[in-house]
Amino acid sequence: MVLVNNPGTWRAVYAPLRHADWHGLTPTDLVFPFFLFIVGVAIPLALGRRLAAGDGRGWLALRIVRRSVVIFALGLLLHALPSFDLATIRIPGVLQRIAVCYLVAALVFLVSGWRTQAVLVAIALLGYWAALELVPVPGFGAGDLGKEGNLAAWIDRTLLGPHLWRAARVYDPEGLLSTAGAIATTLLGVLAGSFIRSGWLAIDTARGVLIAGVIGIGLGIGWDPWLPVNKSLWTGSYALLTAGAALVVLAVCYWLVEVRGWRWWTPPFEILGVNALAVFFFSTLLARALVSIRVAGANGLPETLQALLFNAFFLPWAPPKIASLAWAVANALLWLILMWPFWWKRIRLTV
Repeated sequence: MVLVNNPGTWRAVYAPLRHADWHGLTPTDLVFPFFLFIVGVAIPLALGRRLAAGDGRGWLALRIVRRSVVIFALGLLLHALPSFDLATIRIPGVLQRIAVCYLVAALVFLVSGWRTQAVLVAIALLGYWAALELVPVPGFGAGDLGKEGNLAAWIDRTLLGPHLWRAARVYDPEGLLSTAGAIATTLLGVLAGSFIRSGWLAIDTARGVLIAGVIGIGLGIGWDPWLPVNKSLWTGSYALLTAGAALVVLAVCYWLVEVRGWRWWTPPFEILGVNALAVFFFSTLLARALVSIRVAGANGLPETLQALLFNAFFLPWAPPKIASLAWAVANALLWLILMWPFWWKRIRLTV
């Protein structure tokens, strides 16, 4: 997220580092579902241990609600800066979706078993598909999956009004109805986490996760002709395809670490991963500051501080796309360096 959200300039970005315009998939479209999936995986690993230690479900539920509210509020804060215009502040967002998905998935884990969770995934994906296909949208009819005519976009425009993502105007990629697909992604992670905790031999666990991933990819691709893979709508085909890909990556990582015992490559991922929400929040805060602060440029006209730094230190040494990527990589490295002392001292910036 830090890499793809912070190019030197949005006018020069390599195609794999952009989201698909609508239907379809790019490597960047894997980032958010991977994050939600691993949030789901962490839920049984963390809460399962607390339940086994005797922590009460009611107390854990209160902590889940409190944490979700804080994460949602941090997302709103990022959207409020720098103007704090409450009349047009964007209500949906990345942190807000993480908060809602974590809230639902964690509470579901506390009160149900894996069979119920699997049924809820099916209900969420199939019910959402049925709604998109069967519920008529005023002025467009039923089954329209275009940017403006789909049911999810219409609900967002109707209920959120000026609080949508301004870049899209007619829909929000983290909107209300599409959250059903994102919750399903998180619950699929919960199922994977429960399987990992089930006590199988490490090699069998890795094999099982890999098989599940291949099945998920196959189901997502197979569903695509009827329900296109679409990140902004978070369609069922997108949820299954990306969860399948996440399972395959998880299986490879699990095999490398738990079966082969190869941990030499993990520190950079641990440094950023143990404080992932903090990294996302503060990196976004820094990015907002760099584009909000205006200074006099070389020609005397005002320009953003980011543009000034990018034009002075990156653009003169490389073609625009390479320079823009170099800025993004430098940004990621900056946060790797800043987070290293916290990892070294085992300090977790939790909410």
